[in-house]
Amino acid sequence: MRKIILLPCLGLFVSLFLCCTGAGAQKPFRLEDLLRAKASPLLQHILDNPDSFQYQVIYTQINRDKHNQPHFTNYYLHVNREQYFNPASTVKLPTALVALEKLNSLQDKGVDLNTIMLTDSSYPGQTRVSRDTSAANGYPSIAQYIKKIFLVSDNDAYTRLYEFNGQQTLNKQLWKKGYRDIRIVRRFAPATEEGNRHTNAIRFIKDGQLLYEQPPAYDTLHFDYSKRVLVGKGHLDQHDSLIMTPMDFTTHNRLPLEDLQQLLRSVLFPESVAPEQGFHLTPEEYTLLYQYMSQYPSETIHPRYDTTEFFDSYCKFFLFKSGKQQIPPYIRIFNKPGWSYGYLTDAAYIVDFAHGTEFMLSAVIYVNSDGILNDDKYDYDQVGYPFFKEIGEIIYDHELHRHRDHIPDLSRFVMQYDR
Repeated sequence: MRKIILLPCLGLFVSLFLCCTGAGAQKPFRLEDLLRAKASPLLQHILDNPDSFQYQVIYTQINRDKHNQPHFTNYYLHVNREQYFNPASTVKLPTALVALEKLNSLQDKGVDLNTIMLTDSSYPGQTRVSRDTSAANGYPSIAQYIKKIFLVSDNDAYTRLYEFNGQQTLNKQLWKKGYRDIRIVRRFAPATEEGNRHTNAIRFIKDGQLLYEQPPAYDTLHFDYSKRVLVGKGHLDQHDSLIMTPMDFTTHNRLPLEDLQQLLRSVLFPESVAPEQGFHLTPEEYTLLYQYMSQYPSETIHPRYDTTEFFDSYCKFFLFKSGKQQIPPYIRIFNKPGWSYGYLTDAAYIVDFAHGTEFMLSAVIYVNSDGILNDDKYDYDQVGYPFFKEIGEIIYDHELHRHRDHIPDLSRFVMQYDR
């Protein structure tokens, strides 16, 4: 009797074991497997050489429940927050968010997004701003600076928001929200380390009346520069002389890719992050951000951009950048890229309204085959942009064919653009 009873049980056990572990079992999803399965020879070469290209990739799958609430699953490839890369213009995203929060603290003084913002000079090397010919009214404002930051990654606009925040406030606010590894200590304008600690006096004016005057600020924070960061084999110095030693990034800005992706998510899906990690923005400010994160230069009136230089995919690395082709009207990319010193970075939320598809994709790559920095001779066109375009295409194709239990309602991200 024991044999009659035990043999079927043993058979059932073996069947279950084979079902769970055999050829018929569904393999867990691996981002690297997906990319390699469809990669061109160039992409295969990049994937085979992570040390040379220093690439990191985060793919975020978004699944909605029956109430349209998003649920996020992150897939990582060579992501390492200890591996330094120059964040370039991606630091403009957290700088803009902190500026908007600070602006909201001035509401009781009558200051808003469109209030005229005059920047004074309060320390040697600082510059004044009293006019902005790119604005409809000819004057600078927080709204105009944010528009230019996201449309064409304008450096002066970032510098002015950096000065409005003040270096100390900017970093303390980000650290307070849990972003302890972020360090933003440099304008995108000539300044020494000490000069960057000093920020300008600023005045907000309406109808000729002074609403608020912000005094000059000085940052007394201590930044940990104990870990040296050296990149490349040589660099050009400020006199364009070739120095055959690595370039020192120890005291430069720092923004890990994971934090950049989380910052973008906190803006686009504020309900999905803990309240203490999010930014306290108004509905008007969210709309401003969504519009200019996804608007194209050709759709912009103030300023009117030369679209031969600032083409629609100028700031859109994934899917379209390398080809500079026309972007289908049903696709929108909400993002913030950066490029400098051979590093290319982008964090994006990509939406296809026609097919009900959404996902997030963030990546960085280093493309500097000669090892010389600051010479403006990088492999952006040959390697960097094709890398972003191809991994964007592979993930997008995967998303188009991926099963979803619930089709997302994406109407929240349908924006009215300038034209």
